[in-house]
Amino acid sequence: MYSLLLFFLVSLPENGSIDKKSAIFTGNSVRVFSHTNFEKLVYGENQELNLGKRLSNRFDSLNVRFVGDWPFGSPDAVAVDSARNIAFCSSGGGVYIFDISVPSGPAKLSEKIQTRGVVEGLFYEKSTQRLYVATGEAGLEIWNVADSINPEKLGSYNTTSYAEGVAVSGSYAYVADSDSGLRVIDISTPEDPEEVGSYDTPGWAYGVDVVGDYAYVADAWEGLRVIDISTPSNPTGAGSYDTPDAARDVAVSGSYAYVADYSAGFRVIDISTPEDPQEVGSYDTPGYAMDVAVSGSYAYVADSDSGLRVIDISTPSSPTEVGFYDTPYLAKDVAVSGNYAYVADSESGLRVIDISTPSNPTEVGFYDTPGQADGVAVSGDYAYIADFGGLLQIYENLLAGIDEKDNNNGKVLKITQNLFMGTTEVQVQGIKLPATLSVYDVTGRIVEKEIIYNSSPVTLGSNLTPGIYFVDVKGFESVKITKLR
Repeated sequence: MYSLLLFFLVSLPENGSIDKKSAIFTGNSVRVFSHTNFEKLVYGENQELNLGKRLSNRFDSLNVRFVGDWPFGSPDAVAVDSARNIAFCSSGGGVYIFDISVPSGPAKLSEKIQTRGVVEGLFYEKSTQRLYVATGEAGLEIWNVADSINPEKLGSYNTTSYAEGVAVSGSYAYVADSDSGLRVIDISTPEDPEEVGSYDTPGWAYGVDVVGDYAYVADAWEGLRVIDISTPSNPTGAGSYDTPDAARDVAVSGSYAYVADYSAGFRVIDISTPEDPQEVGSYDTPGYAMDVAVSGSYAYVADSDSGLRVIDISTPSSPTEVGFYDTPYLAKDVAVSGNYAYVADSESGLRVIDISTPSNPTEVGFYDTPGQADGVAVSGDYAYIADFGGLLQIYENLLAGIDEKDNNNGKVLKITQNLFMGTTEVQVQGIKLPATLSVYDVTGRIVEKEIIYNSSPVTLGSNLTPGIYFVDVKGFESVKITKLR
């Protein structure tokens, strides 16, 4: 039996407030919509179970208007202001601000940063005390966090696709915008940011770091892309290196780019010649390398279900793991300040790790942000909705296969179940191959992963127990949920 994933989108009362007694749910966010007139929409690319990636019409329609999010859910991004002892930690549709002056007891200062999309990436600019937020389908948001208790939204820009990450240099923000590559946003007037240039990378832009005249983009299955941004209005490709798996993040230090390359672990790329980057070393972490931060002679890798890994990079050609701390859940992002690493650990919230002894990192504190979603409440003309990506899931059961065509792009995703064999076939057309197909269970754990090389059907589920699974094929705007019996 199949279930087509549908959503009813409705929108926060005009005063922007939520009665938390009736609206608190665990999940990536609580989204509040007017439900006087529902509009049924097929929605969302699934990536790491952040359901609801992108709407073709963004948020608003004739009968539906988005007003706001409430930040609840597992964190995917973290940033630190070491001078003020403040940490910023994403939580679904918003950002928590913490006082970390006492590492053993992070104290929440504010949850008032409520974004229009699911927060995927953060960049904090100390000189201006501004927080730049990559908010998925909502693009880039700019917040003044000089007052950490009462942050103020300055402006926003809806990028072309799905904002995964952001880096800032000078008067420009550089956004890793998934299948739309790198977008260059003029932020000299933060109240009115404007795109001035772009470079469409061939893969899926997850992360970006900027040093000097170059932007370094972690471009998923297309590896590391080096882009000349000396003329922001006309960024051009300079060089590239195709890493073994899917580049998820990049950190640049000196003449090297350090790449979190998912199942291929940690990669060291010599970028002294930007036109010809070359790998000089690697370390295959035990988990899935999601993010990387560099401080001094060490790289700190958020390694998904293998926690935080500490790697000695004093000899770039021979990186060596010297220590690790296995966080409770899935380490997705890491920021380092002084003797501490701050890890966004998905369902287990913000973890504070003492790294003063790299060979023996130790957790000294944590703040457990709310977990996955599980409910909906209605009051008057408003619906308060929460789930993995902040939206209500409606399932329409079908007995036959599903053909779902992407918006006017000629892409077709077909899912067909063999009820007798207990297997499922997935077939794709109209996207760049090879493509990665991932199957997740309801906890967000990858239970099956395949590479699609051609348009022939791929068989899934022969070793899975009955249940609900999320099928993710990169290159599609639609998610399919298959219930195997």
